Amino acid sequence: MKLTPHVSFGGNCEAAFLFYERSLGGRIDTMLTWGNSPASKEVPSEWQNKIYHATLSVGLFQLMAGDHPPDKYVRPQGFEIVIGLDDPAEAERVFQALSENGTVQVPLQQTFWAARFGVLTDQFGLCWSVNCE
Repeated sequence: MKLTPHVSFGGNCEAAFLFYERSLGGRIDTMLTWGNSPASKEVPSEWQNKIYHATLSVGLFQLMAGDHPPDKYVRPQGFEIVIGLDDPAEAERVFQALSENGTVQVPLQQTFWAARFGVLTDQFGLCWSVNCE
């Protein structure tokens, strides 16, 4: 069994995934627009260049996402994506990158369980925890 998170965006999925690709050192495997999908007729013409489905790979991990039209979009809440790292310097780099134009809830710091731990909401509204044990 493999669990893969799928998150929703309200029109900025492409920008978010380009940001995550750069910040996490990942690779965008899929970036399919609504206009190039079989569902193109389900959205208005101004939505054709928005993302129907995207997949980002970071190591063995995948994150999937897409833009939901305004009448169906609900901002994700009640969860966070946890990034586990072994190297404190890499934890610092990732945390700094993801926090660009975002909001830090818990600054990256040493805790009783981790060499580095921090929580932030990025500029696209997703909540991340960086944990370096």
